[in-house]
Amino acid sequence: MSLIESIIARAKSNKQRIVLPESLEERTITAADMAIADGLADIILIGNRDEILAYADKLGLKNIAKATIIDPATSEKTAEYANLLYELRKNKGMTPEKAAQQVLDPLYFGCLIIKSGDADGQISGALSTTGETLRPALQIIKCAPGISCVSGAMLMITQTPQYGDNGVLVFGDVAVTPMPDASQLAQIAVCTAQTAKSVAGIDPKVAMLSFSTKGSAKHEVVDKVVEATRLAKELAPDLKIDGELQADAALVPSVGKKKAPGSEIAGEANVLVVPCLEVGNIAYKLVQRLGNADAIGPILQGIARPVNDLSRGCSVDDIYKMVAITACQAMDAK
Repeated sequence: MSLIESIIARAKSNKQRIVLPESLEERTITAADMAIADGLADIILIGNRDEILAYADKLGLKNIAKATIIDPATSEKTAEYANLLYELRKNKGMTPEKAAQQVLDPLYFGCLIIKSGDADGQISGALSTTGETLRPALQIIKCAPGISCVSGAMLMITQTPQYGDNGVLVFGDVAVTPMPDASQLAQIAVCTAQTAKSVAGIDPKVAMLSFSTKGSAKHEVVDKVVEATRLAKELAPDLKIDGELQADAALVPSVGKKKAPGSEIAGEANVLVVPCLEVGNIAYKLVQRLGNADAIGPILQGIARPVNDLSRGCSVDDIYKMVAITACQAMDAK
C-alpha cells in the first residue's frame, strides 16, 4: 500500500467532519462529491443549499445532497457563532455589529464551527489567498498550546528508498514563516515531526539542517540552528532530533558516521527542518522537479485544529488528498 493509500484508508477508518467553505467552486464541490461517495469524511459545505444542489446537478454530481450544508444567512447557529466571534475578538476591537457581519463570511463561519466543536477541520484556498485562509484560523482557532507560529510541511515521496522512511521525507517549513528565530524554528521542528507521525505514519527522526555539521563552520545562522535544536529538545524531550547537520550527513549513513559520529539521527533522518523558508521552498521544488518526486502539501501545522490551504492551481485530486490529510491531522489533534 502506498503512502497516499494508507492516509486515505486511515481517514476512512475514523471519519472526521471536514468543512469546505468554497462550496460553489467546481474543483472543490467535485472533490467533495468524491469524498462522500468513497466514505472519506463527513463533508460540511457552507452556502445556500438550493444554489449548491443546483450547481452540483449542473456538474452531474450525485452525492452532494448527502453533505451537511449550512447557510450562515439562515442557520439557527449563526447568532451563537457571532457571539462567540465577538467574545474571542472584543479585545481586538470587535463589536457585536462587526461580528454579525463577519460571521457571514464562509471562511470565518467554518472556523467558528470548528471552534464550537461541531467540525474537525477546514480546507480552503482554491479561491482564497493563504492570508484569507489563515486569518480566521489564527483569530478563532488559534495556535496549539506551546506554539506561537504557523508553518507548512511538505510530504516528499521520492524514488530513493534508501533515504528517509523508504523514500518518504517530510520537509518544514516550506510555506509560511520567512525567517524564523531559534524559538520559532524549534516549534517548526516539533510540529513537522508531529505531521510526519500523524499524517505519514512514520517514526520521526528530525535533522536540523545547516551548511555546517557539528561545528564544522562558524556563523550566526549556524548558532540559530544549534539553539533551535536545544529548544526543540526542551519542548519535546522524547523527540529524536539532532543538529546542526548538513543534508548529506542527515541522509547518508556513511557520511553521517564520518561527520557526526555517535548521532542517532545522522544518516537516518526522515524529517528535514531547514533554517528559513527560502531554503525550504527551493529545496522541495528542486527535489520534486529534478528528482521526479511527488510533493504533497503544504500541510499547515501549529494551529490547534487543522486548517489547510490549497493552491489556487490545485486539482480535484489535490483537494481529495487534502481532505484525507486533514482528517488524519484532526484525529491526532483530538
